Amino acid sequence: MTIGNIFTPLPADLSEEIIETLAQSEHTHIERIVSKGHRSPASGWYDQNDNEWVIVLKGEAILAFPDKDDVMLKSGDFLDIPAHQLHRVKWTTPASETVWLAIHY
Repeated sequence: MTIGNIFTPLPADLSEEIIETLAQSEHTHIERIVSKGHRSPASGWYDQNDNEWVIVLKGEAILAFPDKDDVMLKSGDFLDIPAHQLHRVKWTTPASETVWLAIHY
């Protein structure tokens, strides 16, 4: 059994986006992501083999898709991204941390 808090400890150094595995099994992978002004490289897209369900627990972010409108996510907003749906993080708020929970299934 593992007990923790999704908001603590938040890393003091956020010069790089932080991705931490919280739990995983053969078919599921759960991550905490902490961003602060981070975004995906403009030249690349995520193309994942698994579905990804993501929720912004704190902060704000914009996800971009090559064939759809951008999606603005604020605290409490979630999105289910099908496998092989190209996407990238276009923006996260630089003023404070954005804390995500991502479930790959």
